[in-house]
Amino acid sequence: MKKLHLLVIKSFIGPLFLTFFFVIFVLLMQFLWRYIDDLIGKGLEMNIIAEFLIYTSASLVPMAMPLAVLLASLMSFGNLAENLELLAFKSSGISLVRIMAPVMVISAFLAIGAFLFANYVMPVTNLKMRSLLYDIQQQRPELSIKPGVFDNSLEGYSIRIGDRDSKTSLLKDILIFDHTAKQGNVKVTVADSGYMRMSADEKRLLLTLYNGHSYNELQKQKKEDRHIKSYPHRRDQFLEQEIIIEMTGFGLNRTDENLFRNSYQMLNISQLQRFEDSLVTDLDIILGRFESTIKTSLTAKPKAMLIDFRSIRHDTTLNDTKDTAFIIQQVHVDSAYAQLNKLERRRAITQAINFARSNKSVTTSNMGTADWKLGRLLRYQIEIQRKFTLSFLCIIFFFVGAPLGAIIRKGGLGMPVIISILIFLIYYVISMIGEKFVRENIMTPFVGMWISTIVMAPLSIWVTYKAANDSVIMNVETYFNWVKKLKLRIQKSSPAK
Repeated sequence: MKKLHLLVIKSFIGPLFLTFFFVIFVLLMQFLWRYIDDLIGKGLEMNIIAEFLIYTSASLVPMAMPLAVLLASLMSFGNLAENLELLAFKSSGISLVRIMAPVMVISAFLAIGAFLFANYVMPVTNLKMRSLLYDIQQQRPELSIKPGVFDNSLEGYSIRIGDRDSKTSLLKDILIFDHTAKQGNVKVTVADSGYMRMSADEKRLLLTLYNGHSYNELQKQKKEDRHIKSYPHRRDQFLEQEIIIEMTGFGLNRTDENLFRNSYQMLNISQLQRFEDSLVTDLDIILGRFESTIKTSLTAKPKAMLIDFRSIRHDTTLNDTKDTAFIIQQVHVDSAYAQLNKLERRRAITQAINFARSNKSVTTSNMGTADWKLGRLLRYQIEIQRKFTLSFLCIIFFFVGAPLGAIIRKGGLGMPVIISILIFLIYYVISMIGEKFVRENIMTPFVGMWISTIVMAPLSIWVTYKAANDSVIMNVETYFNWVKKLKLRIQKSSPAK
């Protein structure tokens, strides 16, 4: 039995390593394709690129591990079935579940390892990857300047452009304030158009300006002639001008990682729960204040401000009662309003409108704050559940992949890859739908994040049962025979003409 277990383990470990790195590569390419515009043409050194790829690959491990287990189990048991090794084991009286037992234990350890990695390692790698990506995105000033906004990323310069041609990179309506002398806006350059590019050595920023003029106040001469009220300046016009800005010190500046530390993707479970508790407390405080404010504005208002109760006829049996504050009186709004004069009616309507507007403003403000707090709370709760679901998915996918491999009886990277992708896509779509419902507060975080696992669990049990009983669910002829039998039964049951 030990040799059998070693054979099964060896047939599983090799495809596991192969598929794991293959899945990591695919997910990494998908991630890089998403941020390709932020990475190309930045003049990054190889160590920076290698660091970014390592952090990104590490952040993809919890997603890649379940898919690798699914694909490896399909390949390994498909190879065993294709080579008739599973048939030999079953003919010796060994059940499929017993054959799967060693790989089942490995999948359980992989699930535990994936959870520990997602809880302790992935928050650190996410933090470093996100901060490094932010630094890379801010690397090239000629690409980060947005039209219509003053950009101060270049120390000593404030630049605004009116528009940018996406095809030719031609800048239009350029305005440059030179603050390198630290004397204010004494040097201004205006141009109709121009280009901005980095030099070949990535140490200088080259600005080529067309059809413009520059304005320069002569501060020294102004200080020498204090008693003369003159404002000496120099104005130059040009058809073409080249401005060179030294980029010394404008390398990849590393941002403080504490700026991103409170994001939900950079926290472990204990930290997420701590933020969850604080957000729940904040929501309770906000809703409590809102409730007290509404009660004060609606029920605590003195009713005499709107209606003169002296003009309302009370029951004759209550005339002798001195304290009327605790008497419950049934007052019809229409009849009470009809008893008011025109001035009192106008006053009542005006105050009612003011109260309604005030309550609407208070409601809008409090609900906006509460919705923002609730959105953050749901994101933290989603991340807590995600760490468990992705880890438990390793076990679910094993019980889907191994029996399917035994039924399909095909190894290699052909059929197993296609089936793995289809199963993972089904799981991913259901998971995304559940997560969207949680963010919209339609489902609870537990139900929304576990619904895909709940759907996959019965499938894994059914496939395992079918494989253990040597069912031919993947044989197309079986379904044709079933349809034929169904037609025959229908024909026999139908009355003869």
